[in-house]
Amino acid sequence: MAVTAEIGLRQSLLSGLRVVDLAGDPAAMAGRMLADLGADVSLVEGPDGHPLRAQPHRFSAWAYGKHILSVSGPDDPDLSAALAAAEIVIDTPGFPGAWSLDPLRAPDAIWASVTPFGLDGPRSSWRASDLGVMAASGNMFCTGFPDRAPLRCSEPSGYAHVGGETAVAALSGLASGRPQRIDISMHEVICIANMSTPARFPVTGFRGVRRGPNVGATREIWATTDGYVSFGLRGGKARIRSLETLTRLVDTPTLRAMDWSTFSPNTADDATLRAIELDVAAFFAQHTMAQLYDIACDTNLMLAPINGPAEILASAQLAARDFFTQTDRNKALPKAFVTVRSAPQQAVALQTPSPPPVRTAPSANRGAWAGTNIIELGAGAAGPIATRYFAEHGAAVLRIESHSRPDFLRVYALGPKNPHGLEGAPMFDGLNVSKRDVSFNLKNPRAVELLRRLIVEWADAVAENFAPRAMVGFGLDYDSLAAIKPDLVMVSACINGQTGPHKDYPGFGGQGSALAGYNFLTGWPDREPVGPHATITDSLAPRFVATALAAGLLYRRRTGNGAYLDVSQVEAAIYSLSPWLLEYQATGTARGRAGNEHERALLHGVFPCAAEGEIGDRWIAIAAWTEDELEQLHAITGTDIAAFTSTRSRAEIAELLQGASIEAVPVQDFADQHSDPQLAHRGHFVSLTHPVMGPGLYERNGFRFSDAEAGYDRSGPTLGQDQDWVLTDLLGLTAAEIADLTEDGAFD
Repeated sequence: MAVTAEIGLRQSLLSGLRVVDLAGDPAAMAGRMLADLGADVSLVEGPDGHPLRAQPHRFSAWAYGKHILSVSGPDDPDLSAALAAAEIVIDTPGFPGAWSLDPLRAPDAIWASVTPFGLDGPRSSWRASDLGVMAASGNMFCTGFPDRAPLRCSEPSGYAHVGGETAVAALSGLASGRPQRIDISMHEVICIANMSTPARFPVTGFRGVRRGPNVGATREIWATTDGYVSFGLRGGKARIRSLETLTRLVDTPTLRAMDWSTFSPNTADDATLRAIELDVAAFFAQHTMAQLYDIACDTNLMLAPINGPAEILASAQLAARDFFTQTDRNKALPKAFVTVRSAPQQAVALQTPSPPPVRTAPSANRGAWAGTNIIELGAGAAGPIATRYFAEHGAAVLRIESHSRPDFLRVYALGPKNPHGLEGAPMFDGLNVSKRDVSFNLKNPRAVELLRRLIVEWADAVAENFAPRAMVGFGLDYDSLAAIKPDLVMVSACINGQTGPHKDYPGFGGQGSALAGYNFLTGWPDREPVGPHATITDSLAPRFVATALAAGLLYRRRTGNGAYLDVSQVEAAIYSLSPWLLEYQATGTARGRAGNEHERALLHGVFPCAAEGEIGDRWIAIAAWTEDELEQLHAITGTDIAAFTSTRSRAEIAELLQGASIEAVPVQDFADQHSDPQLAHRGHFVSLTHPVMGPGLYERNGFRFSDAEAGYDRSGPTLGQDQDWVLTDLLGLTAAEIADLTEDGAFD
């Protein structure tokens, strides 16, 4: 009888990989992610204890799966031996309590260093925690209410992004086949979490804005009898069915009169929008969060409860997916960010332990993933952002679209201000830079067969983020593909994962943020929750997807076997909040939105600054973590910090306080990113020319290699731009065969 083996039971994707973890809080999650995937992670702890010991819930969450290497100091022989044997080292040089060691102590390793602004450049010496990094990125500027200071999440969402990006970077370094020093800028990591909006500033002039509970012109956060839910009154083809469902539920004259197929909050008049909101708000206010979520799951309504820790721990979906494990203190802790299994025919091979990861030896200066071929199916943000890492570092990433069903990000861009139709979609362009594109109508069996051929003959991996039933309907699910290509690596990344009672629940990043707890944690205690800018699961989950895919590809290189990787976007976000869940179970208190307060800082906030020319809404983020820092701060500013900052520019205050070793970072908007000297030093923005929209800017990801090329060779693709290359060069079709397939609608 064929048995589908779960790789975690027989051998892990990163079995034999030796990692030395020297990281403080900003990158502590990265080592945990590698341990989840089977790496042997040594968490180094000196005689004064690990820096995270002062935060026991964070220590417990991120130390899980690692083993403690207790040493007497940086020169301890046991540490020297561990470094000499390591394939990967992760550190956070300059972070309080963390050691800064010479990378030459691990000359053959991938050494990944995480700092606030990068290892060199004009702001490389600046201090910044999550507060400062979020301030610099533009993300904080857009989070919160227009009449109050910009906000950060009460849990460090910046560190959550950085942990995932560090794991991707380390495994990409391993893929390069040679030792690397990897320079990871926390600031740059969060810049790219803004969904390419900063890159478009020179064209749009959009600096960013805080909208409170709204997204665009309409409300996103709604009160219920016992909390809040997230529901977007947004238009577009993907939301028509949800809005029609809402009409049947609410059933008022205003909603019945709506033509949702043409609705757009950007073009609807204000009176209509307010009338819709009144009816919807009244309906939601009559129900509990649980009642509304049950309705959503039954009807495919794109609505999500703004969950706290109690709701997350009681989730039937998470229980069905066996998401939690029990710690030695009998607390529920997310046990992994990915479910990994193999194909049936690989089960026997998996019983044999494999050697440590093999580094191929590509010629010098090639990209880390050069020679890797990835086929991507799906739409939106979460999938494309994940594969963009591979495209930036040398892989060939081929998107599958169709003229009859293009990516909805293309469709969203349609409107009177877009003269280019489907090719005038800046967000699609930015998220898919350097990729290729072919049009296959997957409702046509002949097109599906061509795609199967392409997968068998060309691809190393398939990445998809459709709803679970879609790939099965196409006959392109993993089991079907693995039957014809046993060494295929495939990652699926839908919102709730491939299994469980809520697997078919539809939702976007706004709903993912609500389900995972991020909305619950962001806002002011006297107002409704908001959630971090840019619907956090869309920017956070791709780093987990990319890490899983990288591990799968390395596993394939090492063993010749394929693997299936199931990543839930919601689970990835919940995983990043593991310390918060442990804290709730220990204290019984659901810590929620707290403005910019921080329980461990003596001062932690955002303060007004003087206008800069005609531009107001200027702020600076300041934190003092010790009595000495607070005393020094007050010596400079006096006790009324806001009075001091409000008459001075952001730059003046930052230079003054950073010079005194106090964390002080300007809250930058999207325009500021283009005059940021550190981003300029790192070459963050890349100029390329789109075939239709013309010249534009594209954003690099957050890490740089010391000995491997990286970058983009062209803009995002037009629809079907690489049709000839795929059909002729890759598949070898004749002109007559292409004409016949075209006539049959295979490429519609």
